[in-house]
Amino acid sequence: MIKAGFFQFRPLFGEVQKNLNKVIKTIGNTDADLIVLPELPFSGYYFKDRDELSTFAEDPDDSNIVSSLVKLCREKDLFVVTGFVEKAKDKIFNSALLLGAGGVIQTYRKLHLFNTEKLYFDPGDLQLEVSDIRGINVGLMICFDYAIPEVARTLALKEADLFCNPSNLVLYYSQKVMPTRCFENSVFAITANRFGTEKRPHGNISFSGQSQIASPRGDVIYQAQSATEELYITEIDPSLARNKKVTERNDLLADRRPEFYQELFKK
Repeated sequence: MIKAGFFQFRPLFGEVQKNLNKVIKTIGNTDADLIVLPELPFSGYYFKDRDELSTFAEDPDDSNIVSSLVKLCREKDLFVVTGFVEKAKDKIFNSALLLGAGGVIQTYRKLHLFNTEKLYFDPGDLQLEVSDIRGINVGLMICFDYAIPEVARTLALKEADLFCNPSNLVLYYSQKVMPTRCFENSVFAITANRFGTEKRPHGNISFSGQSQIASPRGDVIYQAQSATEELYITEIDPSLARNKKVTERNDLLADRRPEFYQELFKK
Protein backbone atom coordinates (compact mmCIF):
# COMPACT_ATOMS: atom_id res chain seq x y z
CA MET A 1 0.00 0.00 0.00
CA ILE A 2 1.34 3.42 -0.90
CA LYS A 3 0.05 6.99 -0.63
CA ALA A 4 -0.05 8.47 -4.12
CA GLY A 5 -1.78 11.29 -5.94
CA PHE A 6 -1.50 14.38 -8.14
CA PHE A 7 -0.93 18.11 -8.01
CA GLN A 8 -3.21 19.99 -10.43
CA PHE A 9 -2.33 23.64 -10.99
CA ARG A 10 -2.01 26.35 -13.64
CA PRO A 11 1.58 26.75 -14.84
CA LEU A 12 2.57 30.18 -16.14
CA PHE A 13 4.11 30.01 -19.60
CA GLY A 14 7.85 30.64 -19.47
CA GLU A 15 7.92 31.29 -15.72
CA VAL A 16 10.05 28.27 -14.91
CA GLN A 17 11.28 29.33 -11.47
CA LYS A 18 7.84 30.55 -10.33
CA ASN A 19 6.27 27.26 -11.40
CA LEU A 20 9.02 25.27 -9.70
CA ASN A 21 8.68 27.27 -6.48
CA LYS A 22 4.92 26.64 -6.42
CA VAL A 23 5.38 22.90 -6.90
CA ILE A 24 8.06 22.59 -4.23
CA LYS A 25 6.11 24.68 -1.72
CA THR A 26 2.91 22.69 -2.28
CA ILE A 27 4.10 19.11 -2.43
CA GLY A 28 6.72 19.74 0.24
CA ASN A 29 3.93 20.09 2.81
CA THR A 30 2.25 16.75 2.29
CA ASP A 31 2.67 13.17 3.46
CA ALA A 32 2.88 10.96 0.38
CA ASP A 33 5.01 8.31 -1.27
CA LEU A 34 4.42 9.39 -4.88
CA ILE A 35 3.08 12.55 -6.51
CA VAL A 36 2.40 13.03 -10.23
CA LEU A 37 2.70 16.48 -11.83
CA PRO A 38 1.25 17.59 -15.19
CA GLU A 39 2.91 17.44 -18.59
CA LEU A 40 5.50 20.22 -19.09
CA PRO A 41 4.57 21.86 -15.77
CA PHE A 42 7.51 24.27 -15.59
CA SER A 43 7.94 25.61 -19.12
CA GLY A 44 4.33 25.78 -20.23
CA TYR A 45 3.01 24.00 -23.30
CA TYR A 46 2.04 26.06 -26.38
CA PHE A 47 5.35 26.86 -28.05
CA LYS A 48 5.62 29.06 -31.12
CA ASP A 49 8.26 26.89 -32.78
CA ARG A 50 11.27 24.68 -32.12
CA ASP A 51 13.54 27.66 -31.51
CA GLU A 52 11.34 28.82 -28.65
CA LEU A 53 11.06 25.27 -27.32
CA SER A 54 14.84 24.90 -27.33
CA THR A 55 15.20 27.75 -24.81
CA PHE A 56 13.48 25.56 -22.21
CA ALA A 57 15.14 22.23 -23.05
CA GLU A 58 17.51 20.81 -20.43
CA ASP A 59 19.67 17.77 -19.88
CA PRO A 60 18.29 16.08 -16.73
CA ASP A 61 21.87 15.65 -15.51
CA ASP A 62 22.37 19.43 -15.58
CA SER A 63 18.99 20.82 -14.60
CA ASN A 64 17.98 23.05 -11.72
CA ILE A 65 14.45 21.64 -11.99
CA VAL A 66 15.66 18.07 -11.56
CA SER A 67 18.17 18.83 -8.82
CA SER A 68 15.57 20.84 -6.87
CA LEU A 69 12.97 18.07 -7.10
CA VAL A 70 15.51 15.37 -6.20
CA LYS A 71 16.52 17.42 -3.15
CA LEU A 72 12.84 17.59 -2.15
CA CYS A 73 12.47 13.83 -2.66
CA ARG A 74 15.46 13.26 -0.41
CA GLU A 75 14.19 15.59 2.31
CA LYS A 76 10.60 14.32 2.26
CA ASP A 77 11.26 10.63 1.46
CA LEU A 78 9.16 11.08 -1.66
CA PHE A 79 8.98 10.05 -5.33
CA VAL A 80 7.83 12.45 -8.05
CA VAL A 81 6.73 11.91 -11.66
CA THR A 82 6.98 15.11 -13.66
CA GLY A 83 6.75 16.28 -17.22
CA PHE A 84 10.00 17.74 -18.58
CA VAL A 85 11.44 19.34 -21.74
CA GLU A 86 14.40 17.03 -22.27
CA LYS A 87 17.43 17.90 -24.37
CA ALA A 88 19.43 14.91 -25.63
CA LYS A 89 22.18 15.94 -28.05
CA ASP A 90 20.39 17.54 -31.03
CA LYS A 91 16.96 16.21 -30.05
CA ILE A 92 14.24 17.63 -27.80
CA PHE A 93 11.71 15.29 -26.21
CA ASN A 94 8.44 15.75 -24.38
CA SER A 95 9.46 13.56 -21.47
CA ALA A 96 8.35 12.29 -18.09
CA LEU A 97 10.85 11.65 -15.32
CA LEU A 98 10.43 9.40 -12.31
CA LEU A 99 12.53 10.98 -9.56
CA GLY A 100 13.61 9.79 -6.15
CA ALA A 101 16.15 10.63 -3.47
CA GLY A 102 18.96 9.24 -5.61
CA GLY A 103 18.07 11.10 -8.79
CA VAL A 104 16.39 10.07 -12.05
CA ILE A 105 15.01 6.54 -11.77
CA GLN A 106 13.33 6.38 -15.17
CA THR A 107 12.97 8.57 -18.24
CA TYR A 108 10.06 8.19 -20.65
CA ARG A 109 9.89 10.08 -23.94
CA LYS A 110 6.41 10.63 -25.32
CA LEU A 111 5.79 8.15 -28.13
CA HIS A 112 2.59 9.66 -29.53
CA LEU A 113 2.88 13.39 -30.08
CA PHE A 114 -0.33 15.42 -30.12
CA ASN A 115 -1.19 18.01 -32.77
CA THR A 116 1.34 20.91 -32.79
CA GLU A 117 3.81 18.91 -30.69
CA LYS A 118 4.74 17.22 -33.96
CA LEU A 119 6.05 20.56 -35.25
CA TYR A 120 8.80 20.96 -32.65
CA PHE A 121 9.29 17.85 -30.48
CA ASP A 122 11.13 14.73 -31.58
CA PRO A 123 9.10 11.50 -31.23
CA GLY A 124 10.05 9.30 -28.29
CA ASP A 125 12.69 6.64 -28.85
CA LEU A 126 12.75 4.69 -25.58
CA GLN A 127 10.94 1.45 -24.81
CA LEU A 128 8.06 1.41 -22.32
CA GLU A 129 9.34 0.32 -18.93
CA VAL A 130 8.11 -0.29 -15.39
CA SER A 131 9.85 0.68 -12.13
CA ASP A 132 9.33 -0.74 -8.63
CA ILE A 133 8.53 1.98 -6.09
CA ARG A 134 8.10 0.62 -2.56
CA GLY A 135 6.56 -2.59 -3.82
CA ILE A 136 4.31 -1.07 -6.48
CA ASN A 137 5.17 -1.28 -10.20
CA VAL A 138 4.89 2.13 -11.87
CA GLY A 139 4.64 2.69 -15.64
CA LEU A 140 4.92 6.09 -17.31
CA MET A 141 2.92 7.52 -20.20
CA ILE A 142 2.15 11.10 -21.27
CA CYS A 143 -1.22 12.62 -22.16
CA PHE A 144 -2.24 11.53 -25.70
CA ASP A 145 -0.66 8.12 -25.10
CA TYR A 146 -3.98 7.33 -23.40
CA ALA A 147 -5.58 7.17 -26.86
CA ILE A 148 -3.25 4.39 -28.02
CA PRO A 149 -4.34 1.20 -26.19
CA GLU A 150 -1.07 -0.57 -26.97
CA VAL A 151 0.76 1.73 -24.53
CA ALA A 152 -1.31 0.71 -21.53
CA ARG A 153 -1.36 -2.96 -22.59
CA THR A 154 2.42 -3.06 -22.98
CA LEU A 155 2.91 -1.59 -19.52
CA ALA A 156 0.40 -4.06 -18.10
CA LEU A 157 2.23 -6.98 -19.71
CA LYS A 158 5.36 -5.66 -17.98
CA GLU A 159 3.40 -6.01 -14.70
CA ALA A 160 2.55 -2.36 -14.06
CA ASP A 161 0.21 -1.81 -11.12
CA LEU A 162 -0.11 1.94 -11.68
CA PHE A 163 -0.03 4.16 -14.78
CA CYS A 164 1.37 7.63 -14.06
CA ASN A 165 0.13 9.99 -16.75
CA PRO A 166 1.37 13.62 -16.73
CA SER A 167 -1.07 15.43 -19.02
CA ASN A 168 -2.14 18.69 -20.65
CA LEU A 169 -5.59 17.51 -21.73
CA VAL A 170 -7.64 19.69 -24.05
CA LEU A 171 -10.21 17.34 -25.62
CA TYR A 172 -13.48 17.26 -23.69
CA TYR A 173 -13.71 13.46 -23.67
CA SER A 174 -10.12 12.71 -22.62
CA GLN A 175 -10.84 11.98 -18.97
CA LYS A 176 -13.44 9.38 -19.96
CA VAL A 177 -10.89 7.19 -21.71
CA MET A 178 -8.40 6.35 -18.97
CA PRO A 179 -10.88 4.40 -16.82
CA THR A 180 -11.33 2.10 -19.82
CA ARG A 181 -7.55 1.65 -20.10
CA CYS A 182 -7.60 0.75 -16.40
CA PHE A 183 -10.36 -1.83 -16.76
CA GLU A 184 -8.82 -3.39 -19.89
CA ASN A 185 -5.61 -4.05 -17.98
CA SER A 186 -6.72 -4.11 -14.32
CA VAL A 187 -4.34 -1.28 -13.41
CA PHE A 188 -4.64 1.94 -11.38
CA ALA A 189 -3.99 5.27 -13.15
CA ILE A 190 -3.12 8.75 -11.92
CA THR A 191 -3.73 11.42 -14.55
CA ALA A 192 -2.29 14.77 -13.48
CA ASN A 193 -3.72 17.50 -15.70
CA ARG A 194 -3.33 21.27 -15.66
CA PHE A 195 -5.95 23.98 -16.08
CA GLY A 196 -6.08 27.51 -17.43
CA THR A 197 -5.52 29.13 -20.84
CA GLU A 198 -2.20 29.94 -22.46
CA LYS A 199 -2.59 33.08 -24.56
CA ARG A 200 0.23 33.23 -27.05
CA PRO A 201 0.89 35.45 -30.11
CA HIS A 202 0.15 32.49 -32.39
CA GLY A 203 -3.13 31.57 -30.65
CA ASN A 204 -4.73 30.40 -27.42
CA ILE A 205 -5.14 26.95 -25.91
CA SER A 206 -7.21 25.94 -22.88
CA PHE A 207 -6.74 22.96 -20.59
CA SER A 208 -9.51 21.02 -18.91
CA GLY A 209 -8.24 20.18 -15.41
CA GLN A 210 -10.26 17.32 -13.90
CA SER A 211 -7.18 15.35 -12.87
CA GLN A 212 -8.23 11.93 -11.68
CA ILE A 213 -7.35 8.61 -10.16
CA ALA A 214 -8.98 5.50 -11.66
CA SER A 215 -9.16 1.98 -10.28
CA PRO A 216 -8.39 -1.43 -11.84
CA ARG A 217 -12.14 -1.92 -12.32
CA GLY A 218 -12.54 1.30 -14.27
CA ASP A 219 -14.06 3.34 -11.46
CA VAL A 220 -13.05 6.97 -10.95
CA ILE A 221 -11.82 7.06 -7.38
CA TYR A 222 -11.51 10.84 -7.42
CA GLN A 223 -11.68 13.66 -9.95
CA ALA A 224 -10.68 17.29 -9.37
CA GLN A 225 -12.67 20.26 -10.60
CA SER A 226 -11.95 21.76 -14.02
CA ALA A 227 -10.35 25.02 -12.83
CA THR A 228 -9.09 24.48 -9.29
CA GLU A 229 -5.61 24.10 -7.88
CA GLU A 230 -5.56 20.90 -5.88
CA LEU A 231 -3.20 18.38 -4.32
CA TYR A 232 -4.96 15.07 -3.78
CA ILE A 233 -3.50 11.94 -2.16
CA THR A 234 -5.07 8.53 -1.61
CA GLU A 235 -3.97 5.01 -0.74
CA ILE A 236 -3.33 2.55 -3.55
CA ASP A 237 -3.23 -1.19 -2.93
CA PRO A 238 -1.21 -2.95 -5.67
CA SER A 239 -2.78 -6.33 -4.86
CA LEU A 240 -6.03 -5.06 -6.41
CA ALA A 241 -4.23 -4.47 -9.72
CA ARG A 242 -2.62 -7.89 -9.69
CA ASN A 243 -5.92 -9.72 -9.73
CA LYS A 244 -6.71 -9.87 -13.45
CA LYS A 245 -9.81 -12.03 -13.09
CA VAL A 246 -13.18 -10.64 -14.19
CA THR A 247 -15.04 -13.88 -13.50
CA GLU A 248 -13.94 -17.26 -12.16
CA ARG A 249 -13.13 -18.29 -15.73
CA ASN A 250 -11.94 -15.00 -17.25
CA ASP A 251 -8.53 -13.39 -16.85
CA LEU A 252 -7.90 -10.12 -18.74
CA LEU A 253 -4.34 -11.01 -19.69
CA ALA A 254 -4.35 -14.81 -19.72
CA ASP A 255 -7.40 -14.89 -22.02
CA ARG A 256 -5.64 -12.98 -24.79
CA ARG A 257 -5.07 -14.83 -28.09
CA PRO A 258 -2.17 -12.95 -29.72
CA GLU A 259 -2.05 -15.28 -32.72
CA PHE A 260 -5.19 -13.52 -33.97
CA TYR A 261 -3.85 -9.98 -33.46
CA GLN A 262 -1.20 -9.99 -36.17
CA GLU A 263 -2.60 -6.83 -37.78
CA LEU A 264 -1.30 -4.93 -34.76
CA PHE A 265 2.26 -5.59 -35.88
CA LYS A 266 1.85 -4.38 -39.45
CA LYS A 267 2.88 -0.82 -40.35
